[in-house]
Amino acid sequence: MLNKIKEKLMAFKDIFKDDNTINEKNVVGFASFVIMVIFAAADIITGLLGKELLITDTIFNSFVIITLGSFGIDGLTKIFIKNK
Repeated sequence: MLNKIKEKLMAFKDIFKDDNTINEKNVVGFASFVIMVIFAAADIITGLLGKELLITDTIFNSFVIITLGSFGIDGLTKIFIKNK
């Protein structure tokens, strides 16, 4: 059990290396998308309960820009940069 925890911590440290296999842009984009989905679900639930959920447009638009930027940059790099 302790060895598995140690392996997971070592794997987490590997994220920050320059030669990792994890695409950081996708991680950030996915996290931003999950937050947008949570906002939308909370808005729908509070709407069904008859209450208004006040979410600043600036905050929501920031997550939209982060999501589109992350996935857009990653998509462009896949299109224009050829593998070595």
